Amino acid sequence: STGQFVYCGKRAELAIGNCLPLKMMPEGSIVCNVELKTGDRGSMARASGEYCIVISQLPEQERTRIKLPSGEKKSISWNCRAMVGIVAGGGRTEKPLLKAGAAHYAAKAKRKNWPNIRGVARNPVEHPHGGGNHQHVGHPTTKSRMCPAGQKSGLVAARRTGRHKGE
Repeated sequence: STGQFVYCGKRAELAIGNCLPLKMMPEGSIVCNVELKTGDRGSMARASGEYCIVISQLPEQERTRIKLPSGEKKSISWNCRAMVGIVAGGGRTEKPLLKAGAAHYAAKAKRKNWPNIRGVARNPVEHPHGGGNHQHVGHPTTKSRMCPAGQKSGLVAARRTGRHKGE
């Protein structure tokens, strides 16, 4: 909140916004901006609404087990620091984009290829699958790994094609 003091270090108390080593956090603590290696200034659980959970302390190994936002459990040094609490701005992705312009700027910020147009919908000068009187590929989509870059579309150096059954 406005005017709140935020403390950092081993002696900081366990309060929202404070930054302290993982060994000072009890099991079940919700933390964000967690360091992966000691002193890297925080690299995990930094996006809006994300957080990690301290699962357990392993004193004999000097490590802490945490559960990441992806659900993966990870064991990291207990000297790594983390901030207590959740990153602000949760639920950002639940709001619909409503128009193409919003999607355009969202993709542009992340340097994504948008809109992603299928090869069969293009002209033959633009893509190996383009052209023809109907939208169809017209030839096998498997390509050799040795073929030139302009031909590499579809399944490059495929060991097998089709539906994978019984795996």
